[in-house]
Amino acid sequence: VMSQQRGVNSLQFNQDHSCFCCAMETGVRIYNVEPLMEKGHLDHEQVGSVSLCSMLQRSNLLALVGGGASPKFSEISVLVWDDARESRDAKDKLVLEFTFTKTVLAVRLRHDKIVIVTKNRIYVYSFPENPEKLFEFDTRENPKGLVDLSPSLEKQLLLFPGHKCGSLQLVVSLSLSVPVCPSGPVSPSAPSPVYTSGGQTLTGRTFCLLSINFSHDSSFLCASSDKGTVHIFALKDTKLNRRSALARVGKVGPVIGQYVDSQWSLASFTVPAECACICAFGKNTSKNVNSVIAICVDGTFHKYVFTPDGNCNREAFDVYLDICDDDF
Repeated sequence: VMSQQRGVNSLQFNQDHSCFCCAMETGVRIYNVEPLMEKGHLDHEQVGSVSLCSMLQRSNLLALVGGGASPKFSEISVLVWDDARESRDAKDKLVLEFTFTKTVLAVRLRHDKIVIVTKNRIYVYSFPENPEKLFEFDTRENPKGLVDLSPSLEKQLLLFPGHKCGSLQLVVSLSLSVPVCPSGPVSPSAPSPVYTSGGQTLTGRTFCLLSINFSHDSSFLCASSDKGTVHIFALKDTKLNRRSALARVGKVGPVIGQYVDSQWSLASFTVPAECACICAFGKNTSKNVNSVIAICVDGTFHKYVFTPDGNCNREAFDVYLDICDDDF
């Protein structure tokens, strides 16, 4: 969960990155990304203060986790809220509940599954009809709840921290035909992690990731940090990563040289406030120009465009917390 600013407890995009949820001390606010506008909200009277909110596509289903100063819901439970139900009683809109023994740190949804993250474990359930636990994965300590679940109908990709510090594990199949993974490390009968990657900051400190997201066609991956830095990686044409401006700097010292050697991102940028943010890919403006959206806990919205040669520039800026629609 991000450090709170302006009452924001956490932020999350929906699966196609067309909307994002803002979990706040005052409830939940939901925004459309392009154009930026408020699409709806749940007030404090309905849901209390909320630590996490996740939405399924652009549907009426929201996954909520209580938290903050005045919660109505427990921090160890995930409650699925159906906003389409016509009832003044909040209890009538709560249609599913998943309860654990530890604080829930992240929730991800796709059309057929829900992924729930605690400090050392990741749970995968079928969703939304008659949920059943499909897999469990043990991880190293994951206090930020770092995880990503691909929404693709063809590829069921799950990305989360590996057991080695600075590594990531990519599970390439969450098929229902695969046996349930028992507690403990991933077993041979379960989906196999096949990719690891690690990195350092300029000072040699471990890079603290807050969000990771695949592009719509899985050609790119973006990752954001607690300091507002966003890195963009090419996945299909990995040679593009060697064109990073940092990769061309050359060795200018033992610390800088070590960082440059390990820095293989296609492009990167840092939001001006240098605060925690989430990132996702926006609408493509042309074949050779892509965009990344960064949403920050200080209430700001940033859009950057990048090209295959590594050029990256800010195209749009706004303050989403100042945008509100009183008609809801």
